[in-house]
Amino acid sequence: MSDLVHVDIQDDIATLTMDDGKANALSLAMSTAIDVGLDRAEKEAKAIILKGRPGVLCGGFDLKVIRGDDEAAKAGMRNAGMVLLKRLYLSPLPLIIACTGHSVAAGGLLLLTGDMRIGLKGEFKIGLNEVAIGLALPVAGIELARDRLVPDALTSAVVLSKLYNPEESETVGYLDKAVTADTFAAAIEAAARDLLELDPVAFAETKRRMRQPIIDRMT
Repeated sequence: MSDLVHVDIQDDIATLTMDDGKANALSLAMSTAIDVGLDRAEKEAKAIILKGRPGVLCGGFDLKVIRGDDEAAKAGMRNAGMVLLKRLYLSPLPLIIACTGHSVAAGGLLLLTGDMRIGLKGEFKIGLNEVAIGLALPVAGIELARDRLVPDALTSAVVLSKLYNPEESETVGYLDKAVTADTFAAAIEAAARDLLELDPVAFAETKRRMRQPIIDRMT
């Protein structure tokens, strides 16, 4: 699993880097590897940075599995992915997601789980394109979008599968900030340091109180 997600812990910050050498598909193996990284982070760190390989954060669920004939494999991958998204969304540790490039479908949902989302400016696409590729967005994904995206963009983003560049994503709600390559690492580090200044117990409980009702609406 360590081949898919590299974990580096320094100064109370755990950095989990997804890298499958391709599109960082949220396969069953990738979800499991992130889970293992989160287990370690929650024991050894006080904040988490989740990032992708250069050019891509996450390309969504593995379409080879989704469009294949193995129904058990499809269900296993989807279930693991949705459990992971809920775990990230409720993470008791502050979660910074560093969007290193394209992030679509389940990758767009991944962005919606973060406490701070910092994206790299560039010719990248971000969003929920499920409907465009023939997939209905699950209720859990719709509820994540309803919570994190600006209301005026919800129909375009969810039902019409509109994709956005990083600057547009900042306006819509996928990102909190889009920055240039020369300031990307510093912006992520600064966000992590700011979140470390918060009282950890108050942070975790306030976040739970705010987000648990959204989790309860997911079926």
